[in-house]
Amino acid sequence: MRLIHTSDWHLGRKLKGVDRTPEIALALDEILKYAKEFEVDAIFVSGDIFDVPNPTTEAERVAYDFFYKLNQLSIPSIAIAGNHDSANRIDSLAHLLSLAGVRALGRPRIAEEGGIVNLETASGKLCVGAMPFASERKLLAAEDVWNKEALEQRNDYKSLVTYVLQDLANAFKSDAVNVILAHMTVDGAKFTGSEAAFYSGAVYSLSGQSIPSDCQYVGLGHIHRPQQISNAAPTYYAGSLIQVDFGEVDEEKGFNLIEVETGRPAKVQFQPLTCHKPLKLVECHLEQLDEYLESHHNFEGYLKFAIAVDTPPIGLADRVRKVCPQAVIIEPKLIVNDSVQIPESKDNVRFDPITEFQKFYRDRQKNLSPEVIAAFKELYMEFS
Repeated sequence: MRLIHTSDWHLGRKLKGVDRTPEIALALDEILKYAKEFEVDAIFVSGDIFDVPNPTTEAERVAYDFFYKLNQLSIPSIAIAGNHDSANRIDSLAHLLSLAGVRALGRPRIAEEGGIVNLETASGKLCVGAMPFASERKLLAAEDVWNKEALEQRNDYKSLVTYVLQDLANAFKSDAVNVILAHMTVDGAKFTGSEAAFYSGAVYSLSGQSIPSDCQYVGLGHIHRPQQISNAAPTYYAGSLIQVDFGEVDEEKGFNLIEVETGRPAKVQFQPLTCHKPLKLVECHLEQLDEYLESHHNFEGYLKFAIAVDTPPIGLADRVRKVCPQAVIIEPKLIVNDSVQIPESKDNVRFDPITEFQKFYRDRQKNLSPEVIAAFKELYMEFS
């Protein structure tokens, strides 16, 4: 049986106002060509189909056009929601998407409530335990979140996710290829920095032991760097389809091509995709700027300039974009005592918004009640 695992499309993504959807559409067209060439039996999409819960009509058009074309090739697909997606939106469209051969799941559920997807493919039976992104807010009651110690909260959340994963595995079939498809953070994964920080660590980071070992492949979404996770079962992140931001400079993007048979571990090959708009970080001193601008004038992707200066000159951004209009970020770096002080890139800063919210008021000698903190967290998770 041949399968394709892709993830983290982030349709509708913008980089400093530049819509990346056309690049993602080209990557999806390339996947369609590979799917036909490799004669795959099914395609997995492990979450973050869209970049925001309410995507643009163009982002939706690209996604649904991909699934329609897959159906024209008689290739079924299974898609789950990620933390960027609206679980309710995907569940509400599930029956409609099924007409195009897509089995879509928005919220996590146990096997008897629809968490298992069974497909009859040309190469045999396929049994998939689907685990969309599991929000702590949905899995744990509010009073538990705020009245228990952090470690106890974390263990409760992890035990619930582990329970659901094991329940799905209990429904596996001995005469089928058994797969887990999940959108989650697993300990040991290497981040790019462009993942949503709040949903990537602390409570949301699970041990590989949470994943049942009795499956032939584990296809993960959420972390943008394609990688294998050391685990009893073959466990892989497919990574994002494009270089989402400048934390992913020089990273090769693609999908996982899987060859697997019943009862045996999968053989996995990473298949690179064409990078139509690569990202590049250009670092130079101010006196070298003209030289670097000239050499990057025809660069086909997007640029971030980090320029060492004694004092930030007026009109620096205009000077750069006059020669390199594809420069989306121009960042001065101050030279202090012969050393360059580089501002920490916001792309790679990982923070806990709840902690920062509390710190803001603590620095002003104000203590917040648990009710206020709970309200802030609910709003943050609703709109992030």
